[in-house]
Amino acid sequence: MTTKNKEIAVFGGGCFWCTEAVFKMLKGVTAVMPGYAGGNTPQPNYDDVCSGKTGHAEVVQIEFDPSVAAYHDLLTVFFATHDGSQKNRQGNDVGTQYRSAIFYTTPEQKSEAELFIQELNGSSKEGNPIVTEVAPLDTFYPAESYHQDYFARNQTAPYCQLIINPKLDKVQHKFAELLK
Repeated sequence: MTTKNKEIAVFGGGCFWCTEAVFKMLKGVTAVMPGYAGGNTPQPNYDDVCSGKTGHAEVVQIEFDPSVAAYHDLLTVFFATHDGSQKNRQGNDVGTQYRSAIFYTTPEQKSEAELFIQELNGSSKEGNPIVTEVAPLDTFYPAESYHQDYFARNQTAPYCQLIINPKLDKVQHKFAELLK
């Protein structure tokens, strides 16, 4: 989906709490909403998705201004902050709901994502191949309100301290020019 100064990207990089916190830091990103995509059950809830039976992935819907934040930059940060070579897992989070996924909203996003993955796969003979799913966005379902702004509301929680903070530190160090 695109308008003159607004485009939507949807990424699944494991737990949506982490992914939301990362993308909220970037210039040109105007909104980030955790949710579910890529499944076959209408109106899923968190428990449904965690069961692994709906086919949905935990994702974030990112609204951004493409004149400020290039889609390529979003892809760069996405792949730098999760492991696109792990199938149906990120770290200790295991299941299809934690799969690496890009749900494109335009044909240009599809092409750019596929080319980006091709370049990553060709960049090293030693690395594992990228298994990130690239699929059209059918429907995005926002997550329940208690998942929204999770990191901002729970910064002292152990999960935030041990898992999310290191990702945020990495983004601040590697991508300072892209930060708000």
